[in-house]
Amino acid sequence: MDLIPYLSFNGQCEAAFKFYEIVLGARIEFVLTYGNSPMADQVPPEWHDKILHATLAVGNRILQGADNPPDRHEQVKGIALSLDMQDPAEAERIFQSLAENGTVQMALQETFWALRFGTLVDEFGIPWIVNCGKSG
Repeated sequence: MDLIPYLSFNGQCEAAFKFYEIVLGARIEFVLTYGNSPMADQVPPEWHDKILHATLAVGNRILQGADNPPDRHEQVKGIALSLDMQDPAEAERIFQSLAENGTVQMALQETFWALRFGTLVDEFGIPWIVNCGKSG
């Protein structure tokens, strides 16, 4: 069994996954639009290019997502994607990239448990935790 985070977007899944592909050094493995699916007649024509399902490979992990029609989209609450890394410079780079056009909740900083730790919500409404732990 695998536990795979599944992100819901309000029409920005393609842009978000392309952004994550660059920032995280990931690879988009699969994309299916509403217009290329059996659901094409169930959404308005302007949604035919929106994402019904996408898969992003991040290292040896998978992240999936889709665009929810506006009447069914809800902001993400009570959960965050957590990135745990070893290199403080890489933590800084990723945090700054994800924070661009987003909202920093806790600036990336040293804490009693981490060389770098910070939280943010990116421009697509996805909450992130960036952690670079101290070796002990």
